[in-house]
Amino acid sequence: MNKTLEGKRILLVDDDPDIIASIEATFEPTGAVIETASNGNKAVELCERNVPDLMILDMMLPGRSGFLVLEKVKARKPPGSKPIVIMITGNPGGRHKDYAASLGVAAYFNKPVKMEKLVVTAEQLLAAAGAPPAAPK
Repeated sequence: MNKTLEGKRILLVDDDPDIIASIEATFEPTGAVIETASNGNKAVELCERNVPDLMILDMMLPGRSGFLVLEKVKARKPPGSKPIVIMITGNPGGRHKDYAASLGVAAYFNKPVKMEKLVVTAEQLLAAAGAPPAAPK
């Protein structure tokens, strides 16, 4: 098993308890430390208390939308800074995807998401974030 996620803090944010349970069960064997939030306000609170390495964030949330969470969590931070964000949504609109990218989302998936793809994407993003800078040519 890939050890990329071992010990990494992952925040799962979705208002659907079945989705949270599925993602949590999928990531459990990776050794990641999982926290969950069922609304946008709780997600911001958890990020401000202890910034996760990765956040898997639903777009449509009670209290504060995924976009408003991003605006608060990623404000005034350099590109590529923690948390790395994977956004998941039931909304297929291209404008939303573009806006998410402008707010620093590293990956964007429409629901339903294949759990294996979610884990592989998380591993790739965290491995890339932990890689030393490339040597100048």
